[in-house]
Amino acid sequence: MKITKRFLVLVILIPVITAASSRRDSLVNGQKTAPGPDWSALMSAMDKMHATMASVQPSGSSDMDFVRLMLAHHQAAIEMAKTQLLYGKDPQMRRLAQEIVTDQQSEIQLMQLWLKQHGPGSPQEKPAAARSGPEER
Repeated sequence: MKITKRFLVLVILIPVITAASSRRDSLVNGQKTAPGPDWSALMSAMDKMHATMASVQPSGSSDMDFVRLMLAHHQAAIEMAKTQLLYGKDPQMRRLAQEIVTDQQSEIQLMQLWLKQHGPGSPQEKPAAARSGPEER
């Protein structure tokens, strides 16, 4: 059930982000009126996410890279959902935004715990020579 809920959130957010990107491009080209504070907050969250994700260097571990990239992605989702809660009017979208905040915060905590358990200096960290499997070579 939880996987289905997450999939639904992704199915909803992907077109929204794509539309936001298209609208942003048209704004840059002067085709639309100036954005409001809600739009600016959404774009700010996305810009911050992209900058954070771009600064992540490959670690040699697909698991580590996935978690480090997803942390920024989840944080942006929370910021965008909070913007929706601040400016949004539709009750269904506001409920969805609240669920996103709750779910993403929980997942961020899980990923941070995983990083603490598997990051540099952790007891479960394997030296590079001891790693096996195609994803870790």
